Amino acid sequence: MAHRVVWSPRAVEDLEAIAEYIAVDSAAYAATVVKSILSIASNLSRFPFSGRVVPEFNDRSIREWFAYSYRVIYRVENGIVTVVAIVHGKRLLD
Repeated sequence: MAHRVVWSPRAVEDLEAIAEYIAVDSAAYAATVVKSILSIASNLSRFPFSGRVVPEFNDRSIREWFAYSYRVIYRVENGIVTVVAIVHGKRLLD
């Protein structure tokens, strides 16, 4: 059964900020990173539990996939996958 994928407002803001930040140096690389993140999110509808459990939370419903140096963090609940945030791998989660 395919899950529905939704984006939180924070995740949308994160993606836009990442694209803007990278585009200062390379618009092409920014597009590549954004495309990779969007591809990961798209695949979550079919394989929602394929990412690893986020170690900071140790909750099986909160998972992540890596796209370059960014963590795509999402929650799986009741047939819905919510992309919660996209953070740089060196940044602490709050």
